[in-house]
Amino acid sequence: MVTKQFSGSAEDADLTRADSLAREIFSDVANKWALLIIESIGEHTLRFSELRNEIEGISHKMLTQNLRMLERNGLIERTVYPTVPPRVEYTLTEPGQALRVTIDGLCNWTRQYLGHIESSRCRFDA
Repeated sequence: MVTKQFSGSAEDADLTRADSLAREIFSDVANKWALLIIESIGEHTLRFSELRNEIEGISHKMLTQNLRMLERNGLIERTVYPTVPPRVEYTLTEPGQALRVTIDGLCNWTRQYLGHIESSRCRFDA
């Protein structure tokens, strides 16, 4: 995967541009698994198996891919302990905690308007 380098230009931060670094980052974190991982970790430090148990329906492969992507983007910190078997823990970094505030807002919005959206879908589908 080719990653753009941040040049400090406004174009890099423009989500409407297909070649912007901001769009690449947005695409990484704006997927259901990344959002659920960030929400699940929250204020905690969790192990891989704990995260997998928290997020119903996520496969081992998808959890691994998303944890790597979140670590690459500096949103989670991975700590490996030299034990047998190895113990690995995940926690949110400061930018990850800041993003969690936005995700919490999205979760609250979903809970608030779930009934409205369900009614709209029923009307549309009828």
